[in-house]
Amino acid sequence: MSREEAGAGGANRRGAPADRDPGLQPERTRLAWRRTTLAGTVAAVLAVRAALHGGASPAAVVACAVCCALWVTFLLVAQRRILALASTARPAPLPARQATAAVLCAVALAVCAAVLVA
Repeated sequence: MSREEAGAGGANRRGAPADRDPGLQPERTRLAWRRTTLAGTVAAVLAVRAALHGGASPAAVVACAVCCALWVTFLLVAQRRILALASTARPAPLPARQATAAVLCAVALAVCAAVLVA
């Protein structure tokens, strides 16, 4: 399709959607998932350090265990998405169930880490 045939919004004059060239978007998204897992790892390590610093109370150990479980769950979701992004040039959209799990894990990990630090 020539430039003249392409209109606004990626459709040609006949109204048919143009083929989308994803370019480097899957790679950028994969790198964003990696950065997010790195940030989650740092939060989990700091939470463990805060929980074990100066003696470990039972509540701190439980919060630490919850942080570690959330971190592992987020790593599993992220790794699954990273592999999906790397497998094809046009990956499928992130399923709602995985997106919800990733958001809940990230928010809960942040809350647990904040409770341990404060």
